[in-house]
Amino acid sequence: MSKIQTLRFRRPIEKNQNEYAPKPVAARHTGILQDQLGRASRPPWVPRFSVAVRILLIFRVTAAMYSNIQDCDEVFNYWEPLHYLYKGYGFQTWETAPQYAIRSWAYTLLWVLPSRLPFWILREAGKRPAFFLVRAVLGTICTICEAKLYDTVRLKINNRVARYMLFMLAANAGMWSASNALLPSSFAMYTTMLALSHAFIPPSNQDGQRTLAAVLYFAFGAVLGWPFALALAIPFVLEELFVFGADQVAAKDKFDWQFNRWIRLLLCGAGAAFIPVPIIAIDSYFYGKFTAVFWNIVSYNVFPDPSSGPDLYGTEPWYFYLLNLSLNFNILLPMALFSLPALAITYRIDRRRLGYAIPTAEQSSPFRLLGLRLLPLYTWIGIMSVQPHKEERFMYPVYPLVCFNAAVMTFLLRGWIEVAYIKITKSPYRASRSQLFRWSTLMIVLFTAFISTARILALWKYYHTPMTIVYEFEKQEVPRLLNVTGLLDTPLPPPELLEEYRRNRVENREDEQRVDLSPIKDFKLRICYGKEWYRFPGHYLVPDGVRIDWIKSEFDGILPAHFYETYDGIRSRVLGTRHIPAGLNDLNREEPMHYVDVTSCDYVVDLDFPHDPIESMHEPRYILDDRTWERVTCLPFLDARHSSRLTRAFWLPGHMWQSRNRFGEYCLLRNKTSVEGKIREIKHARSA
Repeated sequence: MSKIQTLRFRRPIEKNQNEYAPKPVAARHTGILQDQLGRASRPPWVPRFSVAVRILLIFRVTAAMYSNIQDCDEVFNYWEPLHYLYKGYGFQTWETAPQYAIRSWAYTLLWVLPSRLPFWILREAGKRPAFFLVRAVLGTICTICEAKLYDTVRLKINNRVARYMLFMLAANAGMWSASNALLPSSFAMYTTMLALSHAFIPPSNQDGQRTLAAVLYFAFGAVLGWPFALALAIPFVLEELFVFGADQVAAKDKFDWQFNRWIRLLLCGAGAAFIPVPIIAIDSYFYGKFTAVFWNIVSYNVFPDPSSGPDLYGTEPWYFYLLNLSLNFNILLPMALFSLPALAITYRIDRRRLGYAIPTAEQSSPFRLLGLRLLPLYTWIGIMSVQPHKEERFMYPVYPLVCFNAAVMTFLLRGWIEVAYIKITKSPYRASRSQLFRWSTLMIVLFTAFISTARILALWKYYHTPMTIVYEFEKQEVPRLLNVTGLLDTPLPPPELLEEYRRNRVENREDEQRVDLSPIKDFKLRICYGKEWYRFPGHYLVPDGVRIDWIKSEFDGILPAHFYETYDGIRSRVLGTRHIPAGLNDLNREEPMHYVDVTSCDYVVDLDFPHDPIESMHEPRYILDDRTWERVTCLPFLDARHSSRLTRAFWLPGHMWQSRNRFGEYCLLRNKTSVEGKIREIKHARSA
């Protein structure tokens, strides 16, 4: 295989350096390089595919267990429909209503099997294990896709670039959140990595498998995931049609060569045209009419009705994504954005870095090939930034590309340092022995890992409370209610021993699993969310038999409605997905029918900021109304308005850092009259 095919990078060699530079010769079966002086030096350590999988899997499974849900769209458009297929109830948004149909049930069906495994295999009836198992499956799939892309970079681009990219991917705040999100944009990220793992191989008329695999993965991610992710294939298409790649073509054969490339791409595209067929069939079955969801998404976002469209849900300035990416990728973002100009600089000052040969009409420059691989990130940010409606999840498909571009930039930067060192010292021999280059790149990787860790800890410590609150309800409040009514199969000890009991329950997992919480259905409890509706983590984390409803707040947009409830199996739930719900619209117009009166709520979840309280008729401070409401659990939640920009974005220990933050109370409040009344009713029914 030629240098052009493998796109291998080399250390810089000056014109007057050949006489002095060590020329390594591979020692047989040892994996060691030896120079002309007989000194042995090992090549750069680069993990194998299997080792990369193990490294990444540790981070992804940990993220599945501890990361937040970053977007309410993930809950209401994907977790809730999945829960509906499982349990027959949940929240429905207008996007899944048959008259609009811009969310795919085929995508939701992908995750039905892992959501049922805890019940089928582990005999665990709770929904919470299913939630975390689905996230772990998502993280595992992401791991395989990342490792596949990494392996292609290792084999076809450069060992050092691959190694930098691997550790940038692993210890990264953006990938921490995106890897296990139940979102089509995360799914598009998976398929994009798989597609690029083939597209990063230089094109050749002898390698049709590369073209077919890349086209199928791009198409699969666009049709089943997110149609706009197809824009990431633009550089691949240009390369396939116009760039020689690994081919060497004489001038007289150029027409035949290009004709073959075009025909091959068209045939692969024709094969990919069959991908939508089963997806359309599944969505049409669930919606009860012919439905091509991917086209509905494009139509809604690109050709919206004058009275509707995505801009109704908020617009952001052009630099929104740059700020957001800076939070998740810190120094990697400017490095990634500078990678293409850096390639041009390297072309001028360190041309041999890529194994450069003067291009002719018969071959492609390695700089051109690498530039095409850096281009998708620029394409995506450019397209998304000109759209008025912006959301963080829209950047998920290119999160791995930020790491790839930054890894290339790190490698090029190392080359600049090597060139400068040799020019200053006039000694290639000293350059070959210096540790400066290794430490410079190591510091980049370690620094970005440190900042990303601080960001991940901030997300956990400052914003994880909405998920913790519902856990506290299930593990503390529900057993208390069952205990005082005698419905708990294992009675709780007296209140003065309750803390010791809870501690023992944590230590004894088997005893905890035997506790039956199903009688809570007899209470017919209602938990209400007002201004915190968009932080509701989903019915998977709420016990069966507990109803979630909305109460009026200052928010005046459309809220999700309840699915048509069915409990007779999957077929009846399909009838529910075809049901046209009342009170849902695509105009973001408020529907009062979605609200319940706060006096009918047994519990309220509310956020209170005591430093600068904001109170209105629809958003009173429930926590102060101690005649009606009593605290069940209150946990700290960051008050971003009164916290420093730096300390709220990253977590570091120590009073000096934390003193610049302010916190509110995120509370689960109990309606004294309502809950105590239900306890008396159940006690009376049991005694009767």
